[in-house]
Amino acid sequence: MKGSKIFLREKPIELLLCLTRGNTKEKYPSMLAKDSKCTYSHTVHLLQRMEKSELVKFEKQGRLKLVTLTKKGEEIAGLFDAVSKSLGK
Repeated sequence: MKGSKIFLREKPIELLLCLTRGNTKEKYPSMLAKDSKCTYSHTVHLLQRMEKSELVKFEKQGRLKLVTLTKKGEEIAGLFDAVSKSLGK
């Protein structure tokens, strides 16, 4: 249950769901911070924890550091999305 500790709060869930939204595949931390209404430093901290839990991976592309969901991350995001929809959020 090591990775489950990061999902006890709203912001990590929102951040994970932000990775599934939108029509652009290329997401980077500052974009995610804005979309999740979270500070940049907190966003990076959460993304690093998610990377350790193998939910996201970073890919350096020039000067940008892109963030993508792993297969495990996509599955977890799908579950949170389903729960969110069933709760009417």
